Amino acid sequence: MPVFTRILMLIAGVLVLAAPATAQTAEGSKGSGLPVPRYVSLKSDRVNVRKGPGFDYAIAWTFQRAGLPVEILKEFETWRQVRDSDGTEGWVLQNLLSGRRTALVTPWDVKAEPGAPATPLQESASESSSVVALIEPGVLATVISCDKTWCRVSIAEQRGYIAQGKLWGVYKDEPVQ
Repeated sequence: MPVFTRILMLIAGVLVLAAPATAQTAEGSKGSGLPVPRYVSLKSDRVNVRKGPGFDYAIAWTFQRAGLPVEILKEFETWRQVRDSDGTEGWVLQNLLSGRRTALVTPWDVKAEPGAPATPLQESASESSSVVALIEPGVLATVISCDKTWCRVSIAEQRGYIAQGKLWGVYKDEPVQ
């Protein structure tokens, strides 16, 4: 039951105890109108992730890295159900998210393969181009553009291209402008 309705009922002298909205409700609610799923990034170094779409739900954990990419799975009013690169899901207030595109370089190698080889940051969108830098698994990159095969990224002071399949934060075959 919306807070406004609860307030009106309290003013009228009627007390109604309502359970918080559920994830099932989230599927039918109005959201942003943007496509779901989609990738976004965190605006802040401290973003609480809740067990459901509302302040009535407990905080499950807190993200502590601004710019981290997350995938929006569902929308419920001003809340977004997100998934991180580990596959963990929870609900975040939409104003703590940004449309700025970022990606993690081979985050699946961080735990699965300690000492996994670094990913080359190429000078151009070709495996035969010069290597600008070697990027360790889990490094955060700003996505400039993607052409469904290669993404132009910025990492610290370096710019170059990484194969799209080596990034978590862009879909396979997704063009990014």
